[in-house]
Amino acid sequence: MMEATGEEELVREADHLAACNGPINELLNVGQEGNIQDQMEDFLSPQSEYNEEEEERKYYRRKRLGVIKNVLAASVGAMILYSVYMGLLQMQLILHYDTTYREVKYSNLGLEDIDHKMLMGINVTPIIGLLYTPILIRFLGTKWMMFLASGIYALFVSTNYWERYYTLVPSAVAIGVAIVPFWASLGNYITRMAQQYYEYVNYKEEHVQEQKKLPKGACHNYIIVFQSIFHIIFHLSFVFAEFPMILVLNGYLREKDHILWNVKHCGATVSGIIPGINTTVLTNLPSSMLLIKVESVLMGFAFLTMIIFLVLCGAAYRPTEEIDLRSIGWGTIFQLPFKHLRDYRLRLLCPFFIYSGFETLFAVTGFSLSYGVCVLGLKKLWLLVFVYGLSCSVFSSLSLSLLRIPRWTCLVGGAVVHFILLVVLLVLSPSPSNTLDKSSVYLVPLLVISVLWGLGTALNKTGVSTLLGMLYAEEKERLDFVFTIYHWWQAIAIFVVYLWSRLPMRAKLSILLATLLLACYCYWVMERRLAMDVRPRLPRIPRPRHKVKGYRYLEEDNSDESDSERSEDNVRDDEEEREEDEERVVEEMEAEGREEEGQDTQSLGGDSPKARQRGARGHRHR
Repeated sequence: MMEATGEEELVREADHLAACNGPINELLNVGQEGNIQDQMEDFLSPQSEYNEEEEERKYYRRKRLGVIKNVLAASVGAMILYSVYMGLLQMQLILHYDTTYREVKYSNLGLEDIDHKMLMGINVTPIIGLLYTPILIRFLGTKWMMFLASGIYALFVSTNYWERYYTLVPSAVAIGVAIVPFWASLGNYITRMAQQYYEYVNYKEEHVQEQKKLPKGACHNYIIVFQSIFHIIFHLSFVFAEFPMILVLNGYLREKDHILWNVKHCGATVSGIIPGINTTVLTNLPSSMLLIKVESVLMGFAFLTMIIFLVLCGAAYRPTEEIDLRSIGWGTIFQLPFKHLRDYRLRLLCPFFIYSGFETLFAVTGFSLSYGVCVLGLKKLWLLVFVYGLSCSVFSSLSLSLLRIPRWTCLVGGAVVHFILLVVLLVLSPSPSNTLDKSSVYLVPLLVISVLWGLGTALNKTGVSTLLGMLYAEEKERLDFVFTIYHWWQAIAIFVVYLWSRLPMRAKLSILLATLLLACYCYWVMERRLAMDVRPRLPRIPRPRHKVKGYRYLEEDNSDESDSERSEDNVRDDEEEREEDEERVVEEMEAEGREEEGQDTQSLGGDSPKARQRGARGHRHR
C-alpha cells in the first residue's frame, strides 16, 4: 500500500509540472513558427536588387548572340568542308591524269576508269535526292543532317589513303547522296536563324510569345544579312581549296610549253575540255609520305568541321517543333516536295535554280580549263580559281544593299553581268602559245573575266537564297521542302554539265545563254504575279495532334473528362479540319483559276468563290 501511494504521488507531481510548463512550451513553439514564417516570407518575397525586366533583357541578348554564333559556325564549317573536298578532288584528278603516276604507282589498277565512275557517283546520284531529302532532314533534324553529311565528306577524304575501286567509288556515291540534304539543311538553317533572331529581338510581342505565324516581311532584313554573311564566308572555300595546289603540287608540274605542245585551239572553238593536252604533266612524282601528310592535314580539317557542326551549331527548331514536323506522317513528308511544285513561285524560279548550277560548275571547269589552262598552262589554274573565289566572297557583300533597294536588283544585276561575259566568251578564241610574252598578254583579260564572273555568281547565289527566304519567311514548316527543290534542280544542272563535257564550247555557252534569258523572263513573270497579288497554290500541311502522351507536351489529360466530352472534342477537331480542307480547296481553285485566266480577278457568277465553295462542300458531302 505504501508503494502504491508513493507511485500516485509521483504521477501527480509529473502532471503538475507538465501543467506548469505547458504555456511556456506553447509560447516557445509559437515563437519558432513565427521566425520560420518570417524567414519564408523573406525568401519568397521579391528581392530589392533583382530586376526581372533587366534579367529578361540579358537573357534574350544571350540568345541573340547564340544565333549569331550559330550562323558563323555553320558558315565556317561549310567553308572548311568544301575547301577540303574541292582541294583534295582537284589534286587527286591532276595526279591520276598523269600517265607516269598511274603506271609507276598503280600499274594496271585502272585509275582512269575509277575516276570516271567516281565522278559519275558524285554527279549522278543527287538526281534522286528529291525522294529522300525531306525525310532525312525531318527524321534527323537540320543540325544532325549537317553533321552526318560532314561525316560523309570526311569519309571520302579518308578513302584517299588507300585508293582502290572499292574505297573511292562507294565514298563518291555517298557524297552524291549527301549533297542535296546537306545544302537543303544549310539553307533551311540560315533562314531559321533569321527567324529566331527576330523572335529574340521582339520577344515582348504577342505573336512571338504565343508562337504564332510571323507578320509578313517581319524578318526579311535578318534573312538578307544572314544570307550575305554565309555566302561571304563560304565562297572563301574556292580560295582555301587552292592551298594544296599552291603549296604542294605546283612545284611538280611541267611548264606550259610541254603540256600544251599539241594543243591547236582554245576558247570558243574547242570541243571537249582541252583537246590535245599532254598526258604527262608532272616533272617527277611526289613521294607517298608527302601525299599522306597532305591528306592527314585535310582529314584533320574535315574532323574539325564535324566538331564545329556538333558543338557550336545550335538546334534550328524547338524540341516540340521538331516533333510537330515529324508528326504529319512520313508519307505526307514524301509527297510534299512534289506538291510544292504546284506553287507558281517555285515553278517560275526553276530556270534560275538550273542556271545557278550551270554557271558555278562552268566557271571552275569550262572557263578555267578551256580558256585559262589552255592558254596559260596548268601552273596558272590556281590563280584563276583563287581570284574567282575571292571575287565571289567580296561581292557577296553587295547583297546587303537589298536592305535599301528592291530585291530584283540583285538577281537582275548578276544576270546582266553574266550575259555580257557569255557574249564575250562566244567570240573569244585565244590561240595557244608556247612563248611567255604571248601568254602574259592574255593573263590580265582572263583574270578580269574571272573577277566579273565571280561578281555575277555572288549576286546570283545570294539573290536566289535570299529570295527564297523572303518568299517563305512566314512558313517555317515549308523551308526544308523549298530548299530541297532549289538544290535538287541545282544537282540536275550539275549532272547536265557532267554530260555535256564533250560538246563544243559554243554549244555550252549557247545553252547557258538561253537558260539565263529564260530565267530572267520567268522571274519577271513571277514578280508581276506577286505585284498583282495572285495567291500561290500551297499544299496543305496537316496540323500536328497536340494531345500526345509524352513529356514534351505540357497539355495533360483531364482525368475528370467524360467519354462523351472527349468524343465531342474529337468531333469538334474533325469539323475544324474539314472546314480548313474546304477553305484550302477553295483557295487552290481560286489560284488555279487566276493562273488559267491570266490573273484576271473577276469571274463569272457560276464560277464565283461561293459557287466553288458550294461545289466543294457538295463533293465532300457526297
